[in-house]
Amino acid sequence: MTLLPNRSKVLTILLTSCFASGVAYAVKPIDAKAQEWGYGGAVNPTRWEELSSKYSTCETGNAQSPINIQQVAETNLPRINFDYQPTPLEVVNNGHTIKVNYEPGSSIQLNGQQYELKQFHFHTPSEHRIEGTASAMEMHFVHKNQAGDIAVVAALMKEGNSNPALEKIWEDLPAEREKKKSDTSIDASRFLPQDRAYYNYTGSLTSPPCSEGVNWLVLETPIEASQEQIEKFMELYSVNARPVQPLNGRQIQLKE
Repeated sequence: MTLLPNRSKVLTILLTSCFASGVAYAVKPIDAKAQEWGYGGAVNPTRWEELSSKYSTCETGNAQSPINIQQVAETNLPRINFDYQPTPLEVVNNGHTIKVNYEPGSSIQLNGQQYELKQFHFHTPSEHRIEGTASAMEMHFVHKNQAGDIAVVAALMKEGNSNPALEKIWEDLPAEREKKKSDTSIDASRFLPQDRAYYNYTGSLTSPPCSEGVNWLVLETPIEASQEQIEKFMELYSVNARPVQPLNGRQIQLKE
C-alpha cells in the first residue's frame, strides 16, 4: 500500500510550484479514500471481481472491454460528427490515470443521437490491440447521452512527434489524488486525427464496475506523442491497462 503524504504538505508544495512557474492554479483535494482496485499486486484486473460485489461483471460479463481488434467486417456505419469546443483546463490525478474533465457544450453526433463529452483520460500501454499489437498509449473520450448510454471514442497513441495539445496537460501534472484547475483552456478536437475512420463494437467500461452496453468507437488512425511525453506519463503510471477480454462472438465493424 502506498501511503499518501500529509494533505497540507502536498497543497503547500503544489502551490509553491504553481507560483514559481508563473501560472495561477486553484488546487483542490480529491476524496482521500483509497481506491480498492488497481493494476498490480492483489488488486490487479484478474482479482477485481473479488474486491467488491459491485465488480462481479468484470468476471461474469460476456461483452467486456478492451479487445484485440481483428477479423473486421466493413459495413455502412455512420460517420462520427465531432463538435468539441475549448473548455477550462481541469486535470485530475485520480490514482488510476490522468483525467481531464470537460464542461457541458461539447459532443458527438452518432446515429441521430447526441452524446456529451464528459472527460478524457489516458492508459499505457494501449488497452485495445490491433491484430495483437499494442500501442504506446491510448486516450479515451467518454461521452454520455440523455438516456445515460455511454459512447467512448478511443485514440491509439504511437511514439513520434511531440503532441502540442498533450504538452499543455503535461506541463504541470497533479500529484496523486489531486486536481488542478488552471486559467488556460484545452480543446479536445486538437487530439483527433484527420482521418476519422473507426472500428466499432459493443463492450464495457475497462475499469470497475466493468458495466456493459458501452458503444466503442476506436479510431483507426493513431495519433502521436513524443518519447519524452510517453515517459512522463509512465513516471506516474507505468502500466494502467486492463488485458484484452474474450470477444465471445461479438462482431467488429469498420467505418472507412
